[in-house]
Amino acid sequence: MKIKEVGAPIYVVQEHQAEKAGLHYDLRLQAIVKGEKVLLSWAVPKGMPETKGVKRLAIRVQDHALTWAKFKGTIPKGQYGAGTVKIWDSGVYVPISIKKDAMTFEIHGKRLNGVWKISKMEENNWILERIE
Repeated sequence: MKIKEVGAPIYVVQEHQAEKAGLHYDLRLQAIVKGEKVLLSWAVPKGMPETKGVKRLAIRVQDHALTWAKFKGTIPKGQYGAGTVKIWDSGVYVPISIKKDAMTFEIHGKRLNGVWKISKMEENNWILERIE
């Protein structure tokens, strides 16, 4: 049975060339917050760590609507996140461990496959690490 067939939540990594923040990658994980499906979101300045043991800063940003997972195009000047957005990778993920300030999850995407952990350090700063 394929993971998509059992309703695993989606994830997307978007390459975002923002006018203010410059090039970064947005990691988005589907979750239910207050009864509503949203995308938990982090800006990852150096992109997804693709090698086991590599750690990257991930800055927690506002949750996004689930429809944002398919967005690619240009966000007009003057709007939040103005700049160009491309879908770098997408697929589903399987939560392995969820705690208040940390989550371990397995990604099944077009480019990425493996296990990552994201852990809160302070305020909006998190560490994203590929662990398998």
